Amino acid sequence: MTQDLTILGIESSCDDTAAAVVRNTVVLSSVVYGQTALHADFGGVVPEIAARAHAEKLDHAVEQAMAEAGVSFADLDAIAVTAGPGLIGGVLSGVMCAKGLAAATGLPLIGVNHLAGHALTPRLTDQITFPYLMLLVSGGHCQFLIVAAHDRYHRVGGTIDDAPGEAFDKTARILGLPQPGGPAIESAARHGDPKRFALPRPLLNQPGCDMSFSGLKTAMLRARDSVIVEKGGLTPQDQADLSAGFQGAIVDILTEKTRRALAEYMALTPTKPSFAIAGGVAANGPIRASLMALCAGLDTDFIAPPLHLCTDNAAMIAYAGAARMHAGSVDDLTLSARPRWPLDDRAAPMLGSGKKGAKA
Repeated sequence: MTQDLTILGIESSCDDTAAAVVRNTVVLSSVVYGQTALHADFGGVVPEIAARAHAEKLDHAVEQAMAEAGVSFADLDAIAVTAGPGLIGGVLSGVMCAKGLAAATGLPLIGVNHLAGHALTPRLTDQITFPYLMLLVSGGHCQFLIVAAHDRYHRVGGTIDDAPGEAFDKTARILGLPQPGGPAIESAARHGDPKRFALPRPLLNQPGCDMSFSGLKTAMLRARDSVIVEKGGLTPQDQADLSAGFQGAIVDILTEKTRRALAEYMALTPTKPSFAIAGGVAANGPIRASLMALCAGLDTDFIAPPLHLCTDNAAMIAYAGAARMHAGSVDDLTLSARPRWPLDDRAAPMLGSGKKGAKA
């Protein structure tokens, strides 16, 4: 990027209401209002509750982000907003907020693919060059992408069922741990024995980079039930051991599949490869450590954004919006919210397709 651009980003695709101001690769402000307390009694995100919370908080998030950045609307070059994929009520809340601001100020409006925001985050934080291999791993998505440009992605593998973040959340519910499941399981696993329960590593005995996590979740349920039958309940140590076993399986799957994805990527890219990870699950310490060690052994640059930029945030949306604007691509007030929006639209749908398009 050559021209200086100051972009307001808005993100509301799931349960984080976020706004940020980014100038080139400098994050001037990043505000995130979480909704964990709102969904705590339900064992997961309730779309209707999430959408209402976004509608209540978006203007406050924007106001705070601009105040912290010390900018006014006159200082902005555009407004970027997540236009999909995600929970449609939340995405629609953000799009309508951005449209209102764009209409009132006359600023250009830029719709951003939420997944592109994650995929481009290493360029925001580390200024790495194209191409690079990205593992995008979050609550709703898990895929290996060769990122060739801000708008060119080639998927080399992904999950055929649950995403790891979804599996973490469901497993936490199975074990009686709080939500969100990822941090809860990681915390419990620190005191657990990962070898106590023999849990499967689905698809490791099959070639390719595709992954599966649904069977692992089912195996966890059966392991938990066997302990309850034997003891009449779960002790904290049982929870810790089951958490450690589950997390260890996730680490093994992601590490081996990353090894294979890197082999495919290096066959296409003769120069020294770069591997990046982003998405909420990228905040998991053992997963990061294992992938870092793998890359070190393969002489591959490993890039992991700071934890606060791995989970959902609006700084990545602002940066991705700036990339679109530099390419001369902006939207107008007809911009639509999209529940589904694959990055590699040439690849066959992995999770099926319907009237609204491919899920991933």
